[in-house]
Amino acid sequence: MTSSQTAQAANLSDKPGTALKLAHGFGATAFGIKNNGFDYFLLLFYGTVIGLEPGLVGLALMIALVFDALSDPLVGYWSDNLKSRWGRRHPLMYGAALPVALTYFLVWNPPELGQAGLFFYLTGLSILIRTFITFYETPSSALIPELTSNYEERTSLQSYRLFFGWAGGNLMSVLMFGVLLTGPLGMRDPEAFKTYGIIGSVMMFVAIMVSALGTHSRIPHLHRPKVTAERFGVRRIFREMVETLSEKSFIALFFATILSAIATGLAAALAFLMLNYFWEFSEFQIFIWTCTVFFSALLGAAIAPWATRRMGKKRATIILGLLAFSIQPLPVLLRLVGMMPENGDPLLFPLVLAINVMDLALIIAMQAVSFSMIADLVESNQLRTGRRSEGVYYAATTFTRKTTQGLGVLAAGVILSIVAFPDGAPPGTVSADTLWWLGALYAPSLLVLWLGALYCVSRYKIDKADHEENLRRLAQVETA
Repeated sequence: MTSSQTAQAANLSDKPGTALKLAHGFGATAFGIKNNGFDYFLLLFYGTVIGLEPGLVGLALMIALVFDALSDPLVGYWSDNLKSRWGRRHPLMYGAALPVALTYFLVWNPPELGQAGLFFYLTGLSILIRTFITFYETPSSALIPELTSNYEERTSLQSYRLFFGWAGGNLMSVLMFGVLLTGPLGMRDPEAFKTYGIIGSVMMFVAIMVSALGTHSRIPHLHRPKVTAERFGVRRIFREMVETLSEKSFIALFFATILSAIATGLAAALAFLMLNYFWEFSEFQIFIWTCTVFFSALLGAAIAPWATRRMGKKRATIILGLLAFSIQPLPVLLRLVGMMPENGDPLLFPLVLAINVMDLALIIAMQAVSFSMIADLVESNQLRTGRRSEGVYYAATTFTRKTTQGLGVLAAGVILSIVAFPDGAPPGTVSADTLWWLGALYAPSLLVLWLGALYCVSRYKIDKADHEENLRRLAQVETA
């Protein structure tokens, strides 16, 4: 058997079992819960229940984003170079569990402070929770290229992670709207948010520990950092990160992920406002809407591996994206030209709901495929630099996903300011002109962001043949 055939045979047989995929993927529940809280409930809690000026909430999140830009690549680099008897990843994963749970609990249980005190409290905790979640999410995600070198199986592993990330976060939304916020105070009940913090913290701790323990047996089979005589220092760290991140295909994916993260954050920030005011759906209908996210996540997780096998990752990402981003703004655009049923029409809710379920499934599938493309950069970079830098690559991805809380919310605020959306107005009382302009800015903004992301993906260069050639060349180097 030739070296090429040997590499391809190893690649084809390298298929993690379902139990390992479930354990590894379940850990993403922690990131999903954190994102869900920050995307949907943090502004509501601090701006409405606690009384902190909403502008200060946005500023706190933006400051935390700046710290992320500094801390995320450093955590990734540390994860790539850590030497321990438990390997490079697991000490950080285990160590993050308790700090993540504690800081998330404190976010939802602030002391009684003035405006300045609350601002600094939220800013400090936002920095801490986002940093601690990076200490788990980056090493855990970086396991994907190490758990399998198989081109399609990497997409499968990523699909499990995205399913649990979306499902875990959405479970907290269902809990909030279906149980915790149903009391007489409704969405202004501080005790509901405290309970939310307790439940979320416990679930995050359990998810991280289950994932770390479930993948612990793989430690002997994971890669070890390259031994070098060069001493660690700022210059070496900076040089190696620049070498790693200068890969052209990575740069394309980085900007694609940034744009898609902003689009996702914008959609999340305005989601309930669009449901309440633009479509005037009832609270029960919004609850049903929230529950259907589970179906979208499951369907998206199934579509992603199938699309990868049939089309390859780059082509699958572009085709799934074009389908999703043609569908997503369609109901809003049709409403703007008077081609959708009027609010209150019995056909409106099932029609918009069905479109959203399918569209969200396509978006999740596209994200799974595009995120798995990062795993294939590892071997290409290893041939170029001699190092495996999974942590640095996935730290960049973790950072871009966290931009949804900063840039996405900022974009939503800009749109609301432009249309002069009234504060505290009950649904059904906002003028038709304001709602028209809201839709006219919302839908095209999403379309432009998503299309920009797909253009960046089109600049990615590594396909299945390139990946298998990289594996063959690495096998030759190791043999030599």
